[in-house]
Amino acid sequence: MSFFKAVSTRTGSIILAIALIISGGILFYAFVRGDLVVSESGQVVFNRPTDLTPGGAVKSATLKTIKKFSSEQEFKKFLSDHPTTGYGYGGGMERAVAVDMVANKGTMPSAAPMSAEGGGGETAARVSETNVQVAGIDEPDLVKTDGREIYISSEYMYWRPMVTPMFRAESDIGIMPPYENSGATKIARAFPISEMKLDGKIEKGGQLLLYKNILAIFDQQNRITAFDTTNPAEPKEKWRLKLSDRGWLAASRLMGGTLYLAVAESVNISSPCPLKPIIIGDNKEVSVACSEIYYPTVETSADTTYSLLAVDALTGEVKKKTSFLGASGQSIFYMSPEAAYLTYSYQGDLTKFAYGFFSENKDLVAGWVIEKLAKLMNYDLSENAKMTELSDTLNKYIHSLDQNEALKFQNEAANRLSDYFLKHRRELSQTGIVKINLKDLVVSAAGSVPGQPLNQFSLDEYQGNLRIATTIGSDFWGLGSIGFSGQRQTVSDVYVLDSGLKISGSVKGLGEEERIYSVRFLEDRGYVVTFRQTDPFYVLDLSSATKPLLRGELKIPGFSSYLHPLPNHQVLGVGREGGSVKLSIFDVKDPANPKEAAKYLMNEYWSEALDNHHAFLLDEKHGVFFLPGGQGGYVFSYINNELKMVFALNDSRVSRAIYLDDYLYIVSEGKLTAVDEKTWQVAKELDLN
Repeated sequence: MSFFKAVSTRTGSIILAIALIISGGILFYAFVRGDLVVSESGQVVFNRPTDLTPGGAVKSATLKTIKKFSSEQEFKKFLSDHPTTGYGYGGGMERAVAVDMVANKGTMPSAAPMSAEGGGGETAARVSETNVQVAGIDEPDLVKTDGREIYISSEYMYWRPMVTPMFRAESDIGIMPPYENSGATKIARAFPISEMKLDGKIEKGGQLLLYKNILAIFDQQNRITAFDTTNPAEPKEKWRLKLSDRGWLAASRLMGGTLYLAVAESVNISSPCPLKPIIIGDNKEVSVACSEIYYPTVETSADTTYSLLAVDALTGEVKKKTSFLGASGQSIFYMSPEAAYLTYSYQGDLTKFAYGFFSENKDLVAGWVIEKLAKLMNYDLSENAKMTELSDTLNKYIHSLDQNEALKFQNEAANRLSDYFLKHRRELSQTGIVKINLKDLVVSAAGSVPGQPLNQFSLDEYQGNLRIATTIGSDFWGLGSIGFSGQRQTVSDVYVLDSGLKISGSVKGLGEEERIYSVRFLEDRGYVVTFRQTDPFYVLDLSSATKPLLRGELKIPGFSSYLHPLPNHQVLGVGREGGSVKLSIFDVKDPANPKEAAKYLMNEYWSEALDNHHAFLLDEKHGVFFLPGGQGGYVFSYINNELKMVFALNDSRVSRAIYLDDYLYIVSEGKLTAVDEKTWQVAKELDLN
């Protein structure tokens, strides 16, 4: 939305637009610009370094608190006192909240065999898992394996026809029929290959998570159903959960035997609490009382509650929960074994930005305008109220000008605002980070950095520090009417934050007028790709948390939207160049002199691996990787810094691949193809229909 614009009716154009179009939602405005601590009384509070006494105690006069609601009445008052971004149902794009949970146990998927506890039988010694950012926490996908069975799911939606009577009530007109999930999950015996067959089927489809012999299916109707697959021929429902009618699943991840669910719910204005994010079984509601919901005490937008639930994967029982009030939109959730990190976006102080601009350019306006803005800075008003006052003040000034003066002002303001924005752009777009202790699901720290991250790979925890890559200025496009339209004033930074989420070091100014397309942090190094016309590949030295350095840069055509580590100081890039999918091997042995050691342009316009890392598979033993394309599935060798296609399966429906021992199983719709990795010949095919 646009926060400010001044319009001259005499010129019929926007004279000044100090506006900011904020892309994405805003969560937890409360956790802004400060370190979050827990006071002796157990209250979660903000403090700044200047708010500490020499002994480390918090000066009570300067506390900004994060509170819990005491009652439903307090919740309602909060909603009435704060701006909203709309209280609609969380469907459509809101369902695509980018929440990601990962662990810090390494950077490659584990190849350790999983325990297949039911039914007996041989399991493979070498078993691939879903390609996740960091080994140790599983992410949901359409294909899973336990080393013997492969679980292959599909999810289709269709509208169920309604029986239409000859005469319908007027109130029924326009009501859509309910939809059905027509997907299914096939269970294929894959190992040993001599016993390859279709073992069973579950009449539910969706994203899958597998723990021991429990297979959880997340369908598109906000239901989670877990099946005991001890006997694959007769899977039995073990437990089920259903989200509330107002809610949607923002994310789900599995660590050990605990399933973590991030559930979002649009706020019910008339009855905002208690929250009931999950129903266990038929009627057992999980309730979060008003007094258990965190909310910010600073200016915020609020239309969505978020509940983080820790669920026992074997029983479906909710072990722990926490809830907090925020706003709908894009956010990222990163999880280490000890803590969860939520990122959220918020705008900087636009009134302060405007006041600073006119203070540096006093010749643009009359003195009384500066005086009014100075007073406005000290008023105890909401951000929206201040922006309204700012707009009124500038409108009065603009209407005092004749047409010639107004035209001059329009041009001068646009020209100078461009330069001012370049100097102050890091003040306008911020990403807040909230740290939640997984032991008790209590907020334990908070901080912020300029800009916005791209996706889950923009964050990484290493040796107690959190690294985050952001792009600055990508959402300052509300200035088109004064000459900013189409201009790229973006730049990217990488920040290192300590355990208290204070910035300890940074590398700034990557990719001027470009934005981040991919990021990968690997131990004490970081790799960042920005793009506009060429593909700058940056190598960062992050061995010092306080003095991270840019070591090397390589500019090549195209871009990489996914980066994956290879052995021997190599990084694979999957991206595009022109109209083709491009594969690149970056040699980073010498971080100061990165090289593109190999390049391959595929006869493909698109691959799911470009924007879904689950579609990619690396098999380090055989020195190969798999990715699907629009025409088939492809296996490439990366040995000796060369890219060679060793196998291609001509099937436009290919989606995934896994390996069991020395066989690569390629999954396509209705078929499972086993390929011998020693000969690259098809060993067996299984019809899944």
